[in-house]
Amino acid sequence: MSMNIFGAEATEEKAENARLSSFVGALALGDLVKSTLGPKGMNKILQSASTGEINVTNDGATILKAIQLDNAAAKILVNISKVQDDEVGDGTTSVCVLAAELLRGAEKLIAQRIHPQTIIEGYRIASAAALTALEKSAVDNSADPVKFRQDLVNIARTTLSSKVLSQDKDYFSNLAVDAVLRLKGSTDLDHIQVIKKVGGKLTDSYLDEGFVLDKSIGVDSPKRLENAKILIANTSMDTDKIKIFGARVKVDSTGKLAELERAEREKMKAKVEAIAAHGINVFVNRQLIYNYPESLLAEKGILTIEHADFEGVERLSLVTGGEIASTFDRPDLVKLGHCDLIEEIIIGEDKLIKFSGVAAGEACTVVLRGSTHQMVDEAERSLHDALSVLSQTVKETRVTLGGGCAEMLMSCAVDNEAKRVLGKKAIAVEAFSHALRQLPTILADNAGYDSSDLVSRLRAAHYDGRSDAGLDMNQGTIGSMRKLGITESYKLKRQVVLSASEAAEMILRVDDILRATPRKREAV
Repeated sequence: MSMNIFGAEATEEKAENARLSSFVGALALGDLVKSTLGPKGMNKILQSASTGEINVTNDGATILKAIQLDNAAAKILVNISKVQDDEVGDGTTSVCVLAAELLRGAEKLIAQRIHPQTIIEGYRIASAAALTALEKSAVDNSADPVKFRQDLVNIARTTLSSKVLSQDKDYFSNLAVDAVLRLKGSTDLDHIQVIKKVGGKLTDSYLDEGFVLDKSIGVDSPKRLENAKILIANTSMDTDKIKIFGARVKVDSTGKLAELERAEREKMKAKVEAIAAHGINVFVNRQLIYNYPESLLAEKGILTIEHADFEGVERLSLVTGGEIASTFDRPDLVKLGHCDLIEEIIIGEDKLIKFSGVAAGEACTVVLRGSTHQMVDEAERSLHDALSVLSQTVKETRVTLGGGCAEMLMSCAVDNEAKRVLGKKAIAVEAFSHALRQLPTILADNAGYDSSDLVSRLRAAHYDGRSDAGLDMNQGTIGSMRKLGITESYKLKRQVVLSASEAAEMILRVDDILRATPRKREAV
């Protein structure tokens, strides 16, 4: 006897229906992003319904963040893509496509009456075998600085091959490696600032030592200053008026009004004196600095920079070693920032402020140029992916080969493992191997090559002992990835397999989807 225990608009999908709904959503999402995979991947245009703003991108994480989804399983794939982006910075499309291919294989096995738990056990055996094979194939050149730098350059080139910067990947890969090596092993990318300026061409972009702030120096302030002592503040500098909303001050004569204004000016003068008492020659404020306090500070020879937005103030505090102050009564407790030189520079038609010789010596700025806003935005996303992967590789120094080589290597290892597995689990292990082979298949398809021919030749090459064989996307043949320098981060590949198999397992375990009743707003 079945009884409905849910509210009027609550819904429930059970067993096969729930599983089918999950598979359909995940496969649709995988099919959506798989055409962006690899060096010959296609772009997507994302258009905002509210503002009409457009983005042109082939970055998996950006595409998945932008689309509104109603399917629970599809949202899980979006989440693993975000985790991949946060954890490594690249491989967001790969992880989504691999998870979708694992579910595609699982769907066929369930149609053959194989239980989801059996499939999950098989997938776990296969995942362990794949990761073991990947670890054995990884190479660590961290002991040799020259070889390790070449590894980093190759990883950056491979990462940028599938991005808008692919035509200038040699230039940008060296730029990204130089920026990351300045961090001296840190993974804190806040020390690398990216400034976007439309105009010129992509190769007009450059790496600049120090910190660049996209603001202008105040009126009557020197445009160049050496040995700067910087007070970074977040305080109101607009003659301290009454800050209570709706408050009014009534006076019965113009003399009283003049007296009130004089009191305000005196109060601001006292505040400027307190700021100057810190022994500074540069004052950077997050909020506006009005004319009167600006003129007082200029009289004291203090360079002023106003309206340095929150991110600018935070980053400036980080790189100059100063603290953000909001009160100025105790100069002895305030930590000032320091740098060797502050000067005004011009990029395109815009004036910016450059801080050289900052306390954090690893700080640097990448200035990106490009013909359109969309081009510069996509270049920033591409460079961010490369910087993220490189910073993680500096920490986890092992590298593996790209171009479908690592996937085929893992696939062959999983196939060998399947021969030793008893029962129906062996079929699930083979399905995992087939899903891994789908990644080089999609790479070949996206380039317009005959994928079935190329992938079968690639598999034969691996069984023939050519463990560095992969797809040469420029020639449409099988080539040595080591000779071509197509290298990827071991951590990235490992995270792709881990995240995709865990997500597939989670979705396979679903046998019921409950949707709550929408909350109704009571009429007032």
